[in-house]
Amino acid sequence: MSDTWQAELAEAFTRLDDLLDFLGLERAGLPVSDEAATAFRLKVPRAYAARMKPGDPDDPLLLQVLPLKHELEDTPGYRMDPVGDLAAVIHEAGLLQKYQGRVLMITTGACAVHCRYCFRRHFPYSDHALSKRREQEALDHIAGNPDIREVIMSGGDPWVLTDAQFAARVRAISQIPQVVRLRLHTRLPVVLPARVTGELLETLQDTRLEVVVVIHANHPRELDAATAVALKRLARAGCHLLNQSVLLKGINDCPDTLVSLSETLFGQGVMPYYLHLLDRATGTAHFEVGLERALGLMHELRCRLPGYLVPRLVREESGQPFKTPFDSVA
Repeated sequence: MSDTWQAELAEAFTRLDDLLDFLGLERAGLPVSDEAATAFRLKVPRAYAARMKPGDPDDPLLLQVLPLKHELEDTPGYRMDPVGDLAAVIHEAGLLQKYQGRVLMITTGACAVHCRYCFRRHFPYSDHALSKRREQEALDHIAGNPDIREVIMSGGDPWVLTDAQFAARVRAISQIPQVVRLRLHTRLPVVLPARVTGELLETLQDTRLEVVVVIHANHPRELDAATAVALKRLARAGCHLLNQSVLLKGINDCPDTLVSLSETLFGQGVMPYYLHLLDRATGTAHFEVGLERALGLMHELRCRLPGYLVPRLVREESGQPFKTPFDSVA
């Protein structure tokens, strides 16, 4: 049923003790923090938690969502707005524009999972998310700028919207003649595969727009039989599927893990796209992998994978006209 995903989302873990109990873990000895879980709320779908290894406090999926005391540390160089989102807000709230020819629509502040390394964990969504009242202003802005040929729906996560809400947004965008591509940045096919409903697929298949779906998987164990079904349904609906990852210390900073991730993605119909160096958001310093280490990992990937399975190592830097690629140490 189309509402299954909403029921699953409503049952997501939001209490730290409930998640730990589910995994058979004791608080004692774990550097977890209720204060961190309150400052940036814990949220983990059960379908995602079920892929974690019970009893393993170092499980790479768990470490992406577990609130730790490290998040409360004030680290120099880490900021509330690490990639200059607020400077990119155009005069209608709900739109960001950093790069020529495309505009990003903040469709919602909600996500299905709260990743602890999130670069928008401090973003003031209440001030900038696209509300019903602001939607026409945003559409008018896009229509009035003929150089905008691609609209990116992000957030939050655009697929937290209901099927009807999402379909209405897609129809409205498709009515702007110069827009040819719709790009969707979403984690839901990975953390909550049930979200890929028949109604969602019908919207994607029926639009005149070229649809690019950029999923977000950081570790091969995030991809299982359920994600394979969801992703292949998206591909059959005509979507171009890409993946972007974040390089995360203790989670995927290992050549074997990254090779397996690329191979698994390709097996599920998704092309590796970006491997991001960490966006330095306040509270995320414990995830950072240094540039030298990152370049060493990329060398390993190039040695072991065909070129089309090697993601591009990049960093997003505030005020720059494109993401900064890294191929070698300067």
